[in-house]
Amino acid sequence: MTQFSDLGLAAPLLRALDDAGYSTPTPIQAQAIPIVLEGRDLLGIAQTGTGKTAAFSLPILHRLNEKGGRPPRGGCRTLVLSPTRELCSQIADNVRAYGAHLGLSVAVVFGGVPHGPQRRALSQGIDILVATPGRLQDHLDAGVARLDRVEVLVLDEADQMLDKGFLPAIRRLVKAVPAQRQTLFFSATMPTEIGRLAAEMLRDPARVEVAPVATTAERVAQRVIHLEQGNKRRILADLLRAEGVGRTLVFSRTKHGADRVVKQLAADGLPANAIHGNKSQGQRERALAEFKDGTAPILVATDIAARGIDVDNVTHVVQYDLPEVPETYVHRIGRTARAGASGEAVALVSFEDLDKLWAIEKLIRQAIPAEDQREDRTKSLAKPGLLQRAPQGAKPKQSQGHRGQGGRGQPGAHGGQRSGQGAPRQGQGHGQGGKPAQGGRPQGHGAGHGAGQGAGHPKPQQPGGEGTRRRAAAPGGEGVRRDRDAFRNGDFRDNAPAFLTRGR
Repeated sequence: MTQFSDLGLAAPLLRALDDAGYSTPTPIQAQAIPIVLEGRDLLGIAQTGTGKTAAFSLPILHRLNEKGGRPPRGGCRTLVLSPTRELCSQIADNVRAYGAHLGLSVAVVFGGVPHGPQRRALSQGIDILVATPGRLQDHLDAGVARLDRVEVLVLDEADQMLDKGFLPAIRRLVKAVPAQRQTLFFSATMPTEIGRLAAEMLRDPARVEVAPVATTAERVAQRVIHLEQGNKRRILADLLRAEGVGRTLVFSRTKHGADRVVKQLAADGLPANAIHGNKSQGQRERALAEFKDGTAPILVATDIAARGIDVDNVTHVVQYDLPEVPETYVHRIGRTARAGASGEAVALVSFEDLDKLWAIEKLIRQAIPAEDQREDRTKSLAKPGLLQRAPQGAKPKQSQGHRGQGGRGQPGAHGGQRSGQGAPRQGQGHGQGGKPAQGGRPQGHGAGHGAGQGAGHPKPQQPGGEGTRRRAAAPGGEGVRRDRDAFRNGDFRDNAPAFLTRGR
């Protein structure tokens, strides 16, 4: 088994790792560190919790220490871009710990706090700067920051940058960075826009992919509770009071929803805090501190804010609201069962959430064990079968419906479709059309294969069966909507640069 001592890292780094109790690298660390030490660009596909921070920060610290030199005033030698304040702080804390014996400077730049301290730090020059794109752009526009001396550029959680609308800001920042640089690009998924951005930023990169997004944590026990939307509050409180439930992360779809859940839990005698984009930096830091020390062991979070939460011993993850994007489910449950521990993930699913649940089960390729706690069980929870498209070239089925006499016909007993005014539709309806037009085309609403009064020219119906016109299905198979992750979309993959599809 590979050890950190086998990777060629400097002795001060190994000492810091030993101080922290680390000896064995994670898969992405074992693969990425030698590549980054060589100076190559890197495309890393890895989800949260796989050890990405050490994978890029350890070799960067090694190279900066080996090269020597001072950072430029107003600028930095390494720039790490991250989507949230919490993740910036987490990365910076880890980098400081790994580089404790090197004497390199580390600073953060993000919104929600005064500009003054950040300007003072920039004025001295920084070896490693960790920043959110928006606040860094503010400093550039104000003329207090410069990026023309950046040697290494790291883009972390690129897919979340897309979700937050940071891509235009990132492209502006990249233009301010020297073209001759090393670039490390990390993302949990590879949607189309992120694939294009990677192609723009990277030069002949090595590709490392671990823990695909469809891979759920092996030690996480998953379950679903079917319930009515109005009963979520009561069942959530019951879950949190159960034996064995410790530090718990609850996911809400919206900021206001997170605040509402916290108020409801407080009314039920359960101490909790919310963390989301509307909270000040001080409020977010206090919420995390109380979550870690057990003062408020329940943290209600939105997905973006949760990206910066790296807390051990989270026993439960509760999905109060299922995510719109199935891949997010995997990110969420990865917050528990870390560092070899076990954990439980519970999803509260109302009837309106079933489509989201089925999309998640399709992604992870397994049915999640479920229990039914609904008061009204008359509605089926079974997934309806998909309508099958008739094979190409097959003769369309004909309806057996009968039309009424004259005027607007009613659908027949076997599903014949009502026709629009004008040309008759193909079928075996025997209703009589209205008054024939000049030249023989009927003007009524009846349908039939020339069976109505007056001579008409039948318009062939598209294959679809039983007299129902169907919209042609998108390429990709039997009318099933294509995968949301556009990187797996054939149209993009076929035209993508080689490094994005290598190994596929």
